[in-house]
Amino acid sequence: MLTSAVIIIGYTALYAAVHSWLASQRMKNWTRRTLGPATDRWYRLAFNLVGGVTLIPLLPMLVWLPDRVLYTLSPPWLWLALLGQLIALSGILYGLWQTNIWHFLGLCQLLDLPLDGRENCRPPLVVFGLYRWMRHPLYFWSLVLIWLTPQMTVNRLALFAAFSVYLYVGTFFEERRLVSEFGDDYRAYQRQVPRLIPWRGPVG
Repeated sequence: MLTSAVIIIGYTALYAAVHSWLASQRMKNWTRRTLGPATDRWYRLAFNLVGGVTLIPLLPMLVWLPDRVLYTLSPPWLWLALLGQLIALSGILYGLWQTNIWHFLGLCQLLDLPLDGRENCRPPLVVFGLYRWMRHPLYFWSLVLIWLTPQMTVNRLALFAAFSVYLYVGTFFEERRLVSEFGDDYRAYQRQVPRLIPWRGPVG
């Protein structure tokens, strides 16, 4: 079982490295120089597809590798966990809606659609709704969703721990991009709103 956990953590680390590399501005600039400016239209969609496909090997790992159940929730804790997961899923969907789900998926860029009256589909800096509470609500609710799983095993624990580290570290890379994109507006937002845990209450 320890070997299984190491394999899962190793693959997750590899996934995180590749995913972060593809998300980096350096890689985007190299792709633009190599394949032309038209890559800006399809890069996000390709990035999402690669991210989804490279997650697939984790599923057979969780099914086939030796594992052991650590705990299984029973009522009423089971119902509370499922309710929490439902709230978390709603939070993720609401966060995607706030930042424009079509832009997140890459379809807006691919079809070159205008966004909310703007000339292109580049979204503005979002500081309302969930983003009044924390700067990365999608990551926060994703963490809530996975950690409220009703049955925990050794392999799931390894996977969730690895992804939690990846998501937290990923906030730093994402904020570097956002500072580059929005400048002082985002720096001011950083000073007012917590990174990941909504401990201050809503701002604004």
